Amino acid sequence: MNPDMNQIVGRDDIVLLTLDTLRHDVATHCFQRGETPHLARLFPDGWEERHTPGSFTYAAHQAFFAGFLPTPSAPPWPPRLFAARFAGSETTGPETCVFDTADVVSGLRARGYHSICIGGVGFFNKQSPLGGVLPGLFDESHWSPELGVTHPDSTRLQFELARKRLQALSHGQRVFLFINISAIHQPNRHYLPGADRDSVDSHAAALRYVDAQLPILLEAIRRRAQTFLIACSDHGTLYGEQGFTGHRVGHPSVWTVPYAQTIVPRA
Repeated sequence: MNPDMNQIVGRDDIVLLTLDTLRHDVATHCFQRGETPHLARLFPDGWEERHTPGSFTYAAHQAFFAGFLPTPSAPPWPPRLFAARFAGSETTGPETCVFDTADVVSGLRARGYHSICIGGVGFFNKQSPLGGVLPGLFDESHWSPELGVTHPDSTRLQFELARKRLQALSHGQRVFLFINISAIHQPNRHYLPGADRDSVDSHAAALRYVDAQLPILLEAIRRRAQTFLIACSDHGTLYGEQGFTGHRVGHPSVWTVPYAQTIVPRA
């Protein structure tokens, strides 16, 4: 059951982590084998199976920032956490925080939030007009090649940047922090010693790397304020299944994503 977001908004910091391309089957397998201990402590019930609104990064995040987070894969479907006001919406309820803006980022800004985007994959790199659309929603946005898909220590650098930016703000300033975690996106073979190609196994190894860096971020948010934290994938990806490699196709491993949410208390 979802919490009442009208109580959370204005009271808590909000963090949204998208683990770019993370497959639900891989995330669940790693959880069950105890390979992601920090995520397991954060989400002890494991990952919820959901369906993404988009089969690639740009489409999925445009939907996320409009309030359409991944949908439970089976009914009943709870009301959405956030929504831009839209006449006739059947997915909002009394506990949905509804904004009179076109997107959630602007809606949170109107409620006093400072918004921070720490980009990862190319749709956040600001190196082209298209790469500037999603970061342009935020009060501040950050990207560098070291935060992108080719750097083997990108997640640590993303989380350390997040810690630095959070420390720069007063504790009384509410924050919406969004991080697009790039490490799991191909190429990810460098996380699996001896691998010469990307695979489901290197995908899992990348997730284990991300998990190992998580304490950097958790310590930073616990020092600031109570935080409502959402972690999910934007879409899955394929490694040769039925002849497909990558995403932006209608395959169950692309549409089915892991999702979890929790409240992280202030330390």
